[in-house]
Amino acid sequence: MAAKVDIRIRIHIPGEIALGPGKAALLEAIHATGSISAAARQLEMSYRRAWQLVDAMNRSFRTPVVATAVGGARRGGATLTPLGQEALKHFRALEAAAMKALRSRLAPLEALLADEAAP
Repeated sequence: MAAKVDIRIRIHIPGEIALGPGKAALLEAIHATGSISAAARQLEMSYRRAWQLVDAMNRSFRTPVVATAVGGARRGGATLTPLGQEALKHFRALEAAAMKALRSRLAPLEALLADEAAP
């Protein structure tokens, strides 16, 4: 299989990655499941790690990107705030624009890479 160059965009603020591919995937999973724990299971990460990522994102933006409600079955949950939805939309658009802009420049570099990782 041919090697493929993967470009990853991360939005840094002092001392923190405010948003990157993993955090964006977590936001999408929270939006789809309505729950941090369900999103963590979907992404095969611990609840603690998912909560740490949500907390870091909430601290990184002007207002929280994820809102949580405490409660038992059918009462608790998590949702993306309007700012969270907007941040995710802009991040995914930025990724798409970057890949489109870089695609022609990546092909020559990909051609130089080994087809498989060395043992």
